[in-house]
Amino acid sequence: MPAVVGGGLGDIEETLAAGRRLVRAGFRLRLYRSRGRPLPRSVEGPWDWPPIERTDRIERRAPAALTVTPAWGISAAPSRAGAYGRGGPWEVEATELEAAYGGDHLVHASLEEFARTLTNVRENRERLREGGVAARESRLRLRRAQDAGEVTTFRTAFRRFRAFDRPNVLHLFATFRRDRGFAREFPEAVQTGPLWPDRYRRRPGSPARGDRPEWVWYASPASAERLAPAVLEALESVRPVPYLWVLAPRPWALPLPGDRATLIARPVEARVWARRFSRADLRIVTGSRTLLEAMELGGPFLYFNGILGLGGRTRRHRPEKLAALLDLARRGGMGRPLRRDLADFARGQRVREVVARAATRADGWSDFPSGWNTTTFAPPFDDAGALLVAVARALGRQGARATELVARVRSGLPP
Repeated sequence: MPAVVGGGLGDIEETLAAGRRLVRAGFRLRLYRSRGRPLPRSVEGPWDWPPIERTDRIERRAPAALTVTPAWGISAAPSRAGAYGRGGPWEVEATELEAAYGGDHLVHASLEEFARTLTNVRENRERLREGGVAARESRLRLRRAQDAGEVTTFRTAFRRFRAFDRPNVLHLFATFRRDRGFAREFPEAVQTGPLWPDRYRRRPGSPARGDRPEWVWYASPASAERLAPAVLEALESVRPVPYLWVLAPRPWALPLPGDRATLIARPVEARVWARRFSRADLRIVTGSRTLLEAMELGGPFLYFNGILGLGGRTRRHRPEKLAALLDLARRGGMGRPLRRDLADFARGQRVREVVARAATRADGWSDFPSGWNTTTFAPPFDDAGALLVAVARALGRQGARATELVARVRSGLPP
């Protein structure tokens, strides 16, 4: 049940990545949409769909079923009384599947936001930071928020709208390292290793190109255009000058020099973009899905998830994924200069300098990791895709009960 949860399209690709893992394990996929209901926005894009049967009827072919949805509490939970009570775009289908199978023969796998495993206090501190509250004021503001009951209100709302009260919903929070504080505060949340894109089996030995290197930039954040002049200036300063492909799913006003850059402002067939992405000498990525794709391929990349504010009040948008990456890089032995370059580019700082070093492979860039060791969880929790497959197989066993299975996985035991 793919859908867009935030502003980006990664939620759809992540759902399809889960489908690819299930297909490889031998499961059949169905995209069920009740008759007369169009698919949610953006789902009919040029995606890398796994083999799937589209249907508008529920045909119960097995005793149990598994659904895969991004943030089930937002995308598929039923409507409820009170503010923000409207159901998600898959509400009807989820309710009909519950009626057909029964709640104890149906597991809803809920793919939650990558690396967003913040305790309630940290979440509120982050809310203030991104809202523009200076660091020196945030402690006082947070204390006021606690005294006013805002922190408790947030915790209650998070539980409610993530549907932690549903015993057959398996909430998967993929990340690089388990956060113990988040686990204590939200024991229903199951932390796992990443759900890998599973689109790139191996990195090519060398990009299939001429003498001119190529870069690709998935410029999804609205603020990406602010970095473009410095990126182009830096690339112009090195020899040979890399050619830059910019995929911008948002409006883009800055003209690009046609002899060294191309703007792609329309949906691209998944196979075409995957070929260009995999052959690039360097990738500028965002969010979680292109980040994981770059890590899966190996080799150098830069990360930019957007910035807010101007001048001295410039601040990063949703930086938890970058923070998790930098922590992983530090634990993996990446040098401080390279980590500083990644961090500064993500802040929109020293852009020209960082891009030039990355292009010339200077100051540690020649040693950028060709592979990443992200194993901090015991199998099958080390890989969200492997855990999904294990859950599906366990659900298919005779006498399996969905609520018991979910409770077992929530407690940290294998399915």
